[in-house]
Amino acid sequence: MKQLTFLLLCAAFIGLSFTNPASNAVVVYKVDTATSTVKWTASKVTGKHFGKVTIKSGALEMNKTKLVKASFEVDMTTLTVEDGGGNERLRGHLMADDFFGTAKFPSASFVTTKVTAKDKLGNFTVAGNMTIKGITKAITFDAKVKTEGSKSVGTAVIKLDRTDYDIKFRSGKFFPDLGDKLIYDEFELEVNLVAAK
Repeated sequence: MKQLTFLLLCAAFIGLSFTNPASNAVVVYKVDTATSTVKWTASKVTGKHFGKVTIKSGALEMNKTKLVKASFEVDMTTLTVEDGGGNERLRGHLMADDFFGTAKFPSASFVTTKVTAKDKLGNFTVAGNMTIKGITKAITFDAKVKTEGSKSVGTAVIKLDRTDYDIKFRSGKFFPDLGDKLIYDEFELEVNLVAAK
C-alpha cells in the first residue's frame, strides 16, 4: 500500500512538472499597424480638436486570456487633425516645439510595468511608462483585452496631462488670465491594438 501511494505521488509530481510550464506559457501577439489605431482628443475653452497618429509597432503578451505585458510605439510625424477647418495650420503647430516637437522627438511610446486582472472578463488595470518628447512618466489606466483564436484586441482610453511632458502652451498652470484662449492640460488617447500570433 505504501509503495502504491508513493508511486501515485510520483506520478502526480511528474504530471504537474509537465503541465505547469504549459499553463504559464506566454504567447506574443504582434500588433497589426494597418488595422490598429490611436485617436487623440484635446479640449479648450471654445471647443475641442481630434485626430490620429499611426502606430509603428507594438505587442500584446498573453497567458491564455490574461494580459501579461503590452507595448506600442507611435510615429508622431503622422499626426493628423480631423475636426474641421484650419487643420493643416493646427497640425503644423502641434508638430512644432510649442507642442510635440516631432522633428526632434519623432516617436512616442508606452511599455507596461505591471498588469492586474480586475475580473475574468478581460478587464485589467495597467500600469506603465509613457514617453513623449523624450520625457517618461508613470501612468495607470483601465484596459480590456479580448482573445479569439490567433488574434487579441486590446482597447483603452488613456488620459494624460500634457504639462507632464513639457507642453505648456496656453496652460492655465503657467499662464494666468488666458480667458477663452485657455487650452486644457488633459488630453485623451483612445487606443485600439489589433494583434495576431
